[in-house]
Amino acid sequence: MTIRRSVVVLGSTASGKSDAAMTAALLQPRGSVHIIAADAMQVYKRMDIGTAKPTVADQSAIPHHCVDVAEPSERYNVARYVDDVAVARKVIGEAGAAELVVGGTGLYVTAIVDGLDMPGEFPEIRAQLEANDNTEELFAQLFALDPQATTKMDPNNRRRIIRALEVCFGTGTTFSSFGQGIGSFAPTDTVLIGLRWNRDALRARIAYRVDLMIERGLVDEVRGLLAEPEGMSVTARQALGYKEVIEHLEGRWSLAEAVAATVLRTQQFAIRQERWFRRDPRIQWVDVQEDPIEEVTPAIVAALE
Repeated sequence: MTIRRSVVVLGSTASGKSDAAMTAALLQPRGSVHIIAADAMQVYKRMDIGTAKPTVADQSAIPHHCVDVAEPSERYNVARYVDDVAVARKVIGEAGAAELVVGGTGLYVTAIVDGLDMPGEFPEIRAQLEANDNTEELFAQLFALDPQATTKMDPNNRRRIIRALEVCFGTGTTFSSFGQGIGSFAPTDTVLIGLRWNRDALRARIAYRVDLMIERGLVDEVRGLLAEPEGMSVTARQALGYKEVIEHLEGRWSLAEAVAATVLRTQQFAIRQERWFRRDPRIQWVDVQEDPIEEVTPAIVAALE
């Protein structure tokens, strides 16, 4: 079975991509569109508020994939995501439906659109690397081994740096030699639609969203996750909002400090998302002024038809 149509809706966090995509999906005949989440944290069960996960009602109305596929205690990565997407596409193909990919995790979008040649995992090497608390030193080590890889990652993204070093040491080759889809932007039948906001407007939307998440119970959600027998994995603990609330719950920050840090970190992350996506000349950008649903939904509907 083949996928009838593949459309990607992407953009920075809080850009409104999920709302626009959901609206467009609901305008199609029931069952004719499935949504695949391309979000590195929506994969975790019970991490709902802080990840702005699709509601139960949304998931009932439109089939969703790659949501709630891992326990918070698990280490989830793009290699596992590729496997989960393959399972999703089999279901979508058998249904004769179109796939609507929605997300802001650039590497996950790349994995869907261009494919990635994923290296294996080397837990013992990773454990040794994680024992080094000096992220700057690890980044310098990666630069010495694979300078090309460092051009595509944040020097403060400890998780990605350790993963790259793990691959370098474990395979004996560079991390950048894998995943040739990154930066190649080959022709594709997939339609990519991007939401783009004025940065000041997006910063305001992010601040509002963080306040709303706190109001909806993010602190209690994180408290419950920490209380689970298996706890939260290093990966899950790094999620936007969760990391900061953990600092609060463990007594290092006040709630106000946690909220401020979440807003700032999310705003910084949104800029990195924008930089990642804007390299891709295949993306059809929609400059949103006020209402992403009203302004972007028509483009998504047209792409699905």
